[in-house]
Amino acid sequence: MYSVMVTGGTRGIGSAVARRMAAAGHAVAVVGRSAAPCDGLLSVPCDVTDPAQVDRAFGRVERTHGPVRVLVAGAGLRRDRLLVQMTDADFDAVVAGNLTGTFYTVRRALPGMLRARHGRIVIISSALGLTGSPGQANYAAAKAGLVGMARSLAREVAGRGITVNVVAPGLVDTALTADLSPRQRDAFLARTPLRRPITPQEVAAAVHFLTQDCAAAVTGAVLPVDGGFGMGH
Repeated sequence: MYSVMVTGGTRGIGSAVARRMAAAGHAVAVVGRSAAPCDGLLSVPCDVTDPAQVDRAFGRVERTHGPVRVLVAGAGLRRDRLLVQMTDADFDAVVAGNLTGTFYTVRRALPGMLRARHGRIVIISSALGLTGSPGQANYAAAKAGLVGMARSLAREVAGRGITVNVVAPGLVDTALTADLSPRQRDAFLARTPLRRPITPQEVAAAVHFLTQDCAAAVTGAVLPVDGGFGMGH
């Protein structure tokens, strides 16, 4: 059993991951802006864009469950707009929420994993980080940045028994995608060979695999769970 932290764990993909890991017998903490209880899981309020809050959240999890051995970084947000109309605030908020916040979280998790010579880090990116998408330059840039960060870190820590991998979902039915227009949704699915949205549980299954001992030789990988949307990228 490991101490597991899931950021963005109070809803959508993160919630499905947290439940999957808890069902596997791990001690799971969910981290999000909301401190709402989550079916018996340890729920810790935290804005991941604030490194002081990230440090406090880890401290609470460490006191309750012990040092974090599995980190699933899934916090994120969207502010869609054509780039010519995109404001500085639109760009900065999305990069902070998706990329910088993940950096703060992963950096805080590393010392304990390095001391233990064991750790599993799984970062939730997006198929759009590999393909791009009109109106989502900020989101796609941040999600692509996660891949570069994960692969760089994977090279740094592989010798210490720590794996770092990325899961890249396609269109998943969550609150994050609920505001897509029918036209946007149909266009996305038209480019998806599977012709249906991905479920949060399907993404959670991929994340769970990457945290297990049987995946100890998998690091620096980008695992698409996208119905073929990003095929070839």
